[in-house]
Amino acid sequence: MSVRRLAEKQPESFAFSEANRAWAEKEIAKYPPGRQASAVISLLWRAQDQEGWVTEPAIRVIAEMLGMARIRVLEIATFYTMFLLEPVGKIAHIQLCGTTPCWLRGADALKDVCRQRIGEPFHISADGNFSWEEVECLGACVNAPLIQIGADTYEDLTAARLGAILDDLVAGRQVEPGPQIERQLSAPVGGPTTLTDPVLYEREHALASGGAALTDAEAKRPEPAAGDREATEPSAPVAPNPDDEAQNPVSKV
Repeated sequence: MSVRRLAEKQPESFAFSEANRAWAEKEIAKYPPGRQASAVISLLWRAQDQEGWVTEPAIRVIAEMLGMARIRVLEIATFYTMFLLEPVGKIAHIQLCGTTPCWLRGADALKDVCRQRIGEPFHISADGNFSWEEVECLGACVNAPLIQIGADTYEDLTAARLGAILDDLVAGRQVEPGPQIERQLSAPVGGPTTLTDPVLYEREHALASGGAALTDAEAKRPEPAAGDREATEPSAPVAPNPDDEAQNPVSKV
């Protein structure tokens, strides 16, 4: 794993907003005395949500709130890659999945858009609006390729669609997260492809049309075993044909 360090330039101070401070105190109170450090990831996440990234002053404030050594909070912030240790774009920081499924589905074209519109990874665009990085699997491989901005994912992307999303964000237009093509969540493109035989639903249709429902005893009655269903009635033995014996005499010893 690569070494992650705090940004060289840091703000002078950090303070939770009034609302976030109240939220943090409520979060800390969830844990018994002596276990307040269990809230460290939650507080780091809230600090990042407020500032856009995790600063050194934020680490100091969180350490004091939780009664932890600063180095312990620093260790956690630098270990988990979800915590951003550099300033990010004021509109959005883009996490672009480059793992195999997304790569096979066109992630390289999305990287080209980010390089052209924003610059190299971990650098802020000239207008200050955007930054981006390549990350490992975002957990929506069936909808590859995709990006994540904050807590939202934007899936089934093309280079043109990613460019349009950036334009919409700059213009302040609402961008709907999720699949960017005609599909419902991770359902098959074009609609269902399995369990489409109407015969499968005849019983449900009969019930919906007023047919009699099975009684509890009928529903629980076991079906015949597969071997019993497939077995045939034994046939009666066939008497030997004298003519066959005459044509095919068998020597008797």
